Amino acid sequence: MRSRDGLLEVDFMRTVFDSLGAGVFVTDMTGRLTACNPRAARLLGRPRDAMLGHDLHDLLHRGRDGGTIPRSECGLLAVLESDRPAEGTEELFLRGDGSLVPVIWAATPLRHEGHPEGMVIVFHDFSLHRDAAEQTAAYLAALEGLTARLTMVAEVSSVLISPSGPAETLRKLAGLLVPDMGDWAAIDLRSPGDTGAMRRVAVRSSLAQETADALMGPLPPLPESTRSKAIQALRNAETVVLDADALAEPADSPLARAHRELFDRLGGACAVVVPLHTRRQVLGALTVARVPPGSSYTEAEVFVLADIGRRAGLVLEAAELFEQQRHMAETMQRQLLTPLPQVDHLTMAARYRPAESAAEVGGDWYDSFLLSDGVLTMVIGDVVGHDLKAAAHMAEVRNMLRALAWDRTEPPSLIMRRLDEAMTHTSDAPMATCVFGRVEGPEGGPWQLRWVNAGHPPPLLVTPDGEATFLDAGHGPLLGLSSALHLGLGWPDARADLPPRSTLLLYTDGLVESRDRDLEAGLETLRGHASALAGRDVEEFLDELLERIDPSGDDVAMLVLRIPAAGVGAGAGQAPAQHAHSPAAPGRGAPGSRVEDTPVRDTSDAPDARDHS
Repeated sequence: MRSRDGLLEVDFMRTVFDSLGAGVFVTDMTGRLTACNPRAARLLGRPRDAMLGHDLHDLLHRGRDGGTIPRSECGLLAVLESDRPAEGTEELFLRGDGSLVPVIWAATPLRHEGHPEGMVIVFHDFSLHRDAAEQTAAYLAALEGLTARLTMVAEVSSVLISPSGPAETLRKLAGLLVPDMGDWAAIDLRSPGDTGAMRRVAVRSSLAQETADALMGPLPPLPESTRSKAIQALRNAETVVLDADALAEPADSPLARAHRELFDRLGGACAVVVPLHTRRQVLGALTVARVPPGSSYTEAEVFVLADIGRRAGLVLEAAELFEQQRHMAETMQRQLLTPLPQVDHLTMAARYRPAESAAEVGGDWYDSFLLSDGVLTMVIGDVVGHDLKAAAHMAEVRNMLRALAWDRTEPPSLIMRRLDEAMTHTSDAPMATCVFGRVEGPEGGPWQLRWVNAGHPPPLLVTPDGEATFLDAGHGPLLGLSSALHLGLGWPDARADLPPRSTLLLYTDGLVESRDRDLEAGLETLRGHASALAGRDVEEFLDELLERIDPSGDDVAMLVLRIPAAGVGAGAGQAPAQHAHSPAAPGRGAPGSRVEDTPVRDTSDAPDARDHS
């Protein structure tokens, strides 16, 4: 295989040339093909002899449209001019059957005894490599798109589970969908019940937000029947895709015309209308539209929007159920918060503030009534739980306490023991905390408080000069614990003098405890504010406490008693004047009404509003 001088023989070099797994061309200095191996002939589907002697560029090099390329733009011929190697992946060669094959190539100048003789070109069919690269790029693009959709769905989920109200939540949802899923988005809701009334609660546009804002507000009612695809989404709980033909159909109802106005004012070439629904009901519809002509939605995008509609429907239904539960619980509590009795010149007032969240409405209550022996009672309590069931248990415990206290004249400790046993053996009410006290004394004073405390925050006594003291005595176990567990525990009776013009405050833990403040800090805050407000009348005293402390989260009940000045109300030879006012007429005995000097006020809506009877 080698000559005597060590060089490879020409026949052997020919064998190597013909056996290479890549196409090989050799040209002269003008670009004419002077040699071609079999692999090159097979790759191009051309006989070798039909290519030799032809200009490489004119015969094979083509553009992407199949047309010829100027010689000045040929990267292969540039190697002859520059006398430097080059390579590329953008060229296309013309096959014998007229098709184009992309090639990856490398070319190097050919020299013989120091003189340029042409160039050698080695090339491969690049179509398989390019297809694989394009497929990989397509996969990556699809993955990026999916990641973007998943990120958006995650953001949507975060918005839907946020503590914001339904209207604010839906406005945020519309903002997340624009512009990723459309140029504008609108959300229409059905009113609760079967009225058919509708309201547009959110419109978000990336192009004309001021115009979008003007489209919000009440809508015509849902028609009994309709041919409008957009309105059918509300009827059939099915996602509807609106193309140009569907958008061109005439509106057949006032609601359909109101929906068409979105497209008239904001534009739109296509849209998706998604019902906000659950298995039980359709609560509204989400419309997302694209404005540019020729726009469309992919099947994947429609699927994502439909899933968002389902998620939003579940959140809306949960909010609706919470609101119903809150309303029922508040109604039950208001019916139980009766007007307060008036005894001599003792002055009483009360407040009840519902929790901000429906899930927190529950078992707080206050009460005050006269016993058969003419003694005034003061009660504050809280049944474990924060739901409608807790409110029902609260009513049960409250009424049991009233009946047991009236049934016989006994010390507070015995009343509490019998209440604990009654809860254990005749009720399914859970544990509860409670302060039950008797305000005792002759007309004109002096007055005393005799009480027991079943695991409740201690009463607060504030003297006229602002000295505030928690009445920590009288503590015993929670109600529903001792008898149920056969612990044999009791509630010690406690007594405290109530100085003239002093203020006695009973309250529930929502006033002094929250998620960001522990009980001890809350008690000290209450002590400080109560001391500063000692000179205010009982109405202002309670209002200012609520404003300064601003409790949040749990519901709050408060009951306050103001002792008159020494000797006020005393009459020579007269018996104490003790009486209770009858409940007010329907609709007037609830929180917010006043019974002479002893008002009861609900602070859930308007803290400064008062009704007088």
